[in-house]
Amino acid sequence: MIGNSLRWELNAFVGFIERQKNLYRRYWLWEAVWLLYNLVSVLSIGYLAAGLSTLGLEPGQASLHQTQLYLLVGALLWTYLSLVFFEIAFAITWERWEGTIEYTFMAPIKRLTHLLGMSAASLIYGIARTAAIGFALILFVVVAGQWVAESPSWARVFTLSGPALAIAIILYGYAASALPVWLLLAPRDYLSAFIKVGAVWALAAGILLVRPTIQMSPLTRFADGTGPVFAGTIFPFCFITIACGAVSGFHSLIASGTTPKLITREGHARLIGYGSMLMESFVGVMAMVAACALSPGVYFAMNSPAGIVGQTAEAAAVTISSWGFPLEPQTMHHLAQQVGERTLLNRTGGAPSLAVGMAQVFSRTLGGTRLLGIWYHFALMFEALFILTVLDAGTRVGRFMVQELLAHVWKPFGRTSWYPSTLLTSALIVGAWGYFLYLGVLDPLGGINSLWPMFGIANQLLAAVALVVATTILIKMGRLRWIWVTLGPMIWVLSVTMTGSFQKIFHPNPSIGFLAYANQLAAKLAAGNLPAAKAAETARLVFNQRLNAVVVGVLAAMALILVFEALYEWFRILSKRAPVVLHEAPYVATRWAEGD
Repeated sequence: MIGNSLRWELNAFVGFIERQKNLYRRYWLWEAVWLLYNLVSVLSIGYLAAGLSTLGLEPGQASLHQTQLYLLVGALLWTYLSLVFFEIAFAITWERWEGTIEYTFMAPIKRLTHLLGMSAASLIYGIARTAAIGFALILFVVVAGQWVAESPSWARVFTLSGPALAIAIILYGYAASALPVWLLLAPRDYLSAFIKVGAVWALAAGILLVRPTIQMSPLTRFADGTGPVFAGTIFPFCFITIACGAVSGFHSLIASGTTPKLITREGHARLIGYGSMLMESFVGVMAMVAACALSPGVYFAMNSPAGIVGQTAEAAAVTISSWGFPLEPQTMHHLAQQVGERTLLNRTGGAPSLAVGMAQVFSRTLGGTRLLGIWYHFALMFEALFILTVLDAGTRVGRFMVQELLAHVWKPFGRTSWYPSTLLTSALIVGAWGYFLYLGVLDPLGGINSLWPMFGIANQLLAAVALVVATTILIKMGRLRWIWVTLGPMIWVLSVTMTGSFQKIFHPNPSIGFLAYANQLAAKLAAGNLPAAKAAETARLVFNQRLNAVVVGVLAAMALILVFEALYEWFRILSKRAPVVLHEAPYVATRWAEGD
């Protein structure tokens, strides 16, 4: 009897959602009218402001009668529209009520079911409408950005220098860590998820339709590690780059704390874990195709620092052509003009070159060269969404870890709901990565040779830590036949990452080794031939390179300590010299867990 009653109420619950969906479909045009009304209301206020601003050239010269006229017309327009739409809404409300009253108060359904059904329908509709409007506004902002860039006054406001942009990113990271999730991260990540997934699949479809020619050769003369974009041999650095997409330590860190709280059943973890890494690798392949579709000369001109190829298109063309990659100065000027940039030279980091490659694929599918600039800036926004997601999620998780660590000093620091602790630990974690970001911006080599190796090494050391923990769990559970699944990748990741760490610290080539580069700069500084301003900058770079070496060394040492501790624990467990202690919550069977 109870089961039948519950089934009846559930059917009624779904029925209310279906009814509201049909009503929304029937009255969708009124939603557009309401949107128009809101726009007109805002424009009415803007009309008042625009009118007042044009009444006189100097403050105090506006005519009182003209001011009264503008205020009167604007207020009348605003009031008239409000009354009209109020009457329309009132009529629609009654029409809806009379057409559906038999399904509400006259139906043998509990009022709670009615309330929950209507609330669920409103929630679903609100989310869908917000997503649609948000996506449309994002596209509008991408297009409107060109208008802002063409305006001398507004362009000055939104054109930030490297240090200023770094500070803005640092402030965003602090806000993302300190503010509640629902206020910033949830709406931003919600909208950006659609943009990211949609852009990835659109790029894949565009590549299949356009089938661009890969102009970059499989191996270049820089395979020996002397390249201008990134110094270092294929092993280990190329393998670290690939592993960041296939075995991401950052994802394992984030997933270990959030994914278990979000999935319905344990079996879903396989699809999410393997699926996310496959998707990230898929993104890497698409990015590689888009970048390699560029002319090699253009690619090197965009990604090489000014200290190597020069700051002008003419100097870059001479240098890059001498490497065996033909490039005309006019090519760079024309390409920059097409995408709406002043210059595309020395744009190290890879994002601009990938954006140009994506824009060329998209423009050959839709819009041609006329929309190349729009697609280019859309691709830059798409890449920025990826970076911001890493930034805000990583900063927040880092803040939690710092709070947990400081709780051993003073218990209140461990309370995530205590705002003094939240603000302090957010400042600590943001200051830590913000310092290296700011140094990378000031680096004359573009920061790519210091920040990206440290990012890759840290990411893969995290991956090694995750694989060590997973192997330990398998050993404790007695699943020895399966430890090769984690033990093999762990050995490979550790070998590659430790080799890369050693080379970044002690390699004698100044383009690779942090200490070698610092010693080279220190020698120039000791010679005393540098101007005062250049000497101060060089001294700062010497300190930065030595600091980078210390940070990489500490990370590698911590990972090695954990590995040796795990090896000792494995030996004790397998030799029966220590009891097996598993810290796992007891299994609770639910109706959602069937089949796992």
